[in-house]
Amino acid sequence: MEKNSNAIPAPVIAAVLATGLLSFSGVIVETAMNIAFPTLMREFHVSTSTVQWMTSIYLLVVAIIVPLSAIFKRAYPIKRLFLIANLAFFGGILIDVAAPSFGWLLIGRAVQGVGTGIALPLMFNIILEQVPRQRVGLMMGLANMITGIAPAIGPTFGGLVVDALGWRHIFYFLIPLLILSLILGNWGIRQVSTLERAPIDWLSLCLIAVFFTGLMLGFSNLASEPFWSMQVFGSLLLGLVGMAMLVWRSFSIKTPILNLRLFCNQRFSGHVLGFFLTQIISLGFAFLLPNYIQLVNHNTALLAGLVVLPAGVAGALCGPLGGRMFDRLGARRPIMFGVSACLLSLVIFTLFARHMSNTFIVPVYILYMGGMGTCMGSVMTSALRTLTDGQQTDGNAILNTLQQFAGAMGTSLSAMVVAKSQLHLAGSQAYTTAVGTQNAFIMLTVLIVVVWLSYYRVVK
Repeated sequence: MEKNSNAIPAPVIAAVLATGLLSFSGVIVETAMNIAFPTLMREFHVSTSTVQWMTSIYLLVVAIIVPLSAIFKRAYPIKRLFLIANLAFFGGILIDVAAPSFGWLLIGRAVQGVGTGIALPLMFNIILEQVPRQRVGLMMGLANMITGIAPAIGPTFGGLVVDALGWRHIFYFLIPLLILSLILGNWGIRQVSTLERAPIDWLSLCLIAVFFTGLMLGFSNLASEPFWSMQVFGSLLLGLVGMAMLVWRSFSIKTPILNLRLFCNQRFSGHVLGFFLTQIISLGFAFLLPNYIQLVNHNTALLAGLVVLPAGVAGALCGPLGGRMFDRLGARRPIMFGVSACLLSLVIFTLFARHMSNTFIVPVYILYMGGMGTCMGSVMTSALRTLTDGQQTDGNAILNTLQQFAGAMGTSLSAMVVAKSQLHLAGSQAYTTAVGTQNAFIMLTVLIVVVWLSYYRVVK
């Protein structure tokens, strides 16, 4: 196929689907297990701030692995990388199926994070490298739909499985998807770029781990420890030192793991800021609503999943719609329309957070997820279009790294705000959770205003 042809070969579509199914599996476990958090808290005797590590540990590992994607892509055949990713995720599934304790659950999720950390950037790199430029927006929207459909069905799937069979069966049901992914990837993934071995800067990798882990531990412990304690202030300080040293290292060597020189491009930086904050908001939202429905509205896990299902479907379907708008009308319309819808829904949720019935949640959450689905693929495509072709693999690594880290931060921050209210306010668990949810929505609303202003300034 000629790169300037509009036709997308079947093997390319199969390759995108194969890598997308791996990413889908990671997200569906994440959202399905969110529904199971109250069950896990009872079974393993852990707190709200502890159980959220089921999500955070996975996203943290992904955020550490993804920065290596540019080096991996240049040095190793992408089919080999895909096979390693698939087998790693499968191994993590087996660990979680047999986990005798909460600690083993976290280990399994971390191993799954290794698989997703390799597979996720592969999907977007295949699109950028092998899809005609005129169809990139559409395919980025479809790729986001593949991963976006997981939050749509994850809570319902998780609620049904938890209520009927138990939470361990969530992992059993992923095995056929992994087999299908393996078959599609083995057939469809092709090597089109020349391989060139490059050394891994292990110091940078260690600094990435210190940076992300320090900040995550600090934010996670805010709910249960004083700010000036070693668990909070010490961890945050360690993370900030790691970040400063990572920036220094990235600017002082020729081939850094994360090419932070790209942030000298102001339009790319503006896109990245909005993208980062949007991911914090998205995962914070995914944590808040299922727990609110169960703890405040006293519903089962299954009903909580059914309440958020229509919005998830709307968000997934709007992914390709936003991609088509991008290809035909440019970036500004789908991005600003989507972010404006998210802003409006967050304001509504904030105002009525203490008294949200299930029938109230459904339409407002549809507005939010529809807006998010419309804009996210366009944001990534628009950000990468500000770079040269040679810089796009590095830009993709940055976006995917920040996506996972921001997701972990969003879960941790939202859990921290809710846990603080549960700990320090008098009243029933339903009341303290409602107040904590409202406080978390206020935080997310402030962030979405910053996102709106950032995109309004840089998106053309």
